[in-house]
Amino acid sequence: MRVRVLLTVALLTAAGLTQPAQAQAPAVRITKIFYDSPGSPDNGANASVNGEWIQIRNVSKKAVSLRGWTVRDATKAADHVYTFTAFTLKPGKTVTLRSGKGTNTATTRYWQRSGQGTFTYIWNQTSDTGYLHNASGKLVDSCSYNSSRDDYVIC
Repeated sequence: MRVRVLLTVALLTAAGLTQPAQAQAPAVRITKIFYDSPGSPDNGANASVNGEWIQIRNVSKKAVSLRGWTVRDATKAADHVYTFTAFTLKPGKTVTLRSGKGTNTATTRYWQRSGQGTFTYIWNQTSDTGYLHNASGKLVDSCSYNSSRDDYVIC
């Protein structure tokens, strides 16, 4: 029986019907980016800046500490990087990271950006990419969009 199981696994692997471990979906992933906030472009009013956001979901059955994890867009600008401080994302839960100012909660974090007019915004209105890196700097997930017809992308 053991030989049959090993042979079956070998045949499935050779046929490309199993996924290698590195191809498995991440336990924490980007699920949505709302990049065209209502009222934008404007002069960077906080309500409008907070109208753009990115959602990150823990799809695993274990809590994940996001301390030191980063979110950024495609620019290389240092002020376009958000770093999580002490924060644990519970199993099956989602955290929304809003671009503007606000008070952090268990479900919403704030980038705390303001005072730069239209440069306060993180997400470009027609195309951009969101990147999620773990505390070691390893890319965990990314999500891209390229559309001026929509206001958000489901990742």
